[in-house]
Amino acid sequence: MSRTRRRIAATLTTASALVLTGCSLDGLIWGREGAHVIDTTRELIDAAAAGDAEGLVCSGRDQDLGSPSAWDGLSAEEPEEFVADYWPTQAEHDPTWSINLSLPAGRVASGVEYPGDLFYREDDGGLCLVDIAWSTVQ
Repeated sequence: MSRTRRRIAATLTTASALVLTGCSLDGLIWGREGAHVIDTTRELIDAAAAGDAEGLVCSGRDQDLGSPSAWDGLSAEEPEEFVADYWPTQAEHDPTWSINLSLPAGRVASGVEYPGDLFYREDDGGLCLVDIAWSTVQ
């Protein structure tokens, strides 16, 4: 079998597995919970870019979401279970997950501020935002 045919066969096998199991590629890589964090983050990015993300913030939190333009084009990256040793400032908010965000290449410029990391807490079976770590491009 040629190299091209092997690649096509592998691609079709992977696609078939995704369809048959009902999993997304994120689910295969990050597990069901990690994929849920990514989906929630994509929803938050879209809502914040539209100026309508307050409903995703945990009740009792007065979170500054910045301007809608700060969220334009951001991508959800790698979800992780929260590690208090790495994020001591956020530990007081009792998050269960963190995820980093990335800027699109067209927005990378010295001085640009953007939400670099998000922190979620599980609340009533869903995730809500408890904090944002803002980043500045150097």
